[in-house]
Amino acid sequence: MVTNKDEDRLEPQDIENIFKEETSLTFQKFSIDDAWNLGCLLRSEAISRGHSIAIEISLGEQRVFHTSLRGTSAHNNKWIERKKATAREWGCSSYLVGLRFPIFDPPYSLETAPWMDVKRYSGSGGSVPILISDTGIVGTVTVSGLRHDIDHAFVVEGLKKYREIQGEINNGKRANCQSHDE
Repeated sequence: MVTNKDEDRLEPQDIENIFKEETSLTFQKFSIDDAWNLGCLLRSEAISRGHSIAIEISLGEQRVFHTSLRGTSAHNNKWIERKKATAREWGCSSYLVGLRFPIFDPPYSLETAPWMDVKRYSGSGGSVPILISDTGIVGTVTVSGLRHDIDHAFVVEGLKKYREIQGEINNGKRANCQSHDE
């Protein structure tokens, strides 16, 4: 996992590895049921780790899963919208956009570039596109509430885990998104 201090020392190869990791998270299909199951998986994992996060999964323009855990606020939803808009606009994670921006448009970050609308976009990590083989981006998974690089790592880890168990879920087993007394 990359920490804020490490971002200043990332080499182009490190950024390329993040891109390769993201593009390797491709699904054969991803339905509303998959969004529910992935959302439940992420929620359960967040609760078990004691994370105070908001989680959103969108397919196209439709929000198909959203949960906010104890310790979050409406402000987390604003961050989700900015991160999600960034991932959709650039076709890769909001984290990768934030890392690449100073390389492609020095000396600016996404947030300091005079031509960018910082109320709409954010180069902070936490939104990762949902990719379908032979189709491309069909949605996003977005998290807000942790340090932005940890938000990104949490989503990537969840997508990897969900890909591993997706076959079981699609064969009749369904994740149980229970309410928890937190």
